Amino acid sequence: MSKHKYSRIFTIVIDSLGVGALPDAHAYGDGGTDTLGHISQSVEEPRIPTLQKLGMANLHHLKQVEPVHAPMAYYTKLSEASVGKDTMTGHWEMMGLHITKPFRTFTDTGFPKELLDELSRRTGRVIIGNKSASVLI
Repeated sequence: MSKHKYSRIFTIVIDSLGVGALPDAHAYGDGGTDTLGHISQSVEEPRIPTLQKLGMANLHHLKQVEPVHAPMAYYTKLSEASVGKDTMTGHWEMMGLHITKPFRTFTDTGFPKELLDELSRRTGRVIIGNKSASVLI
């Protein structure tokens, strides 16, 4: 018999689905961010039955999705201790690595021309829009 309550644990990471700005958001130009909350405000009838059963609306208030009394999962909101805001930093930290120097990202500069040229050569596709941008519908 195992001394632990669980023999397996599954971690579900929903990349870039923010549930409110962290205290250091202003340092990255992200003050007021709240991807899930903004989706909830802008979609008439969001349908996320599985996430609802897992406790998503218990984690973060959603306009039209009710919290559940007994979620099927444990849920939490994480705040990075590492320096950086990119996906890689968060993933490395979840695996126990504390990052003290941010990874290089290409938000302001786009990807290097040499990389895009090689990607185009290998895929036969032309790269367009080599910049960070949001689309408002």
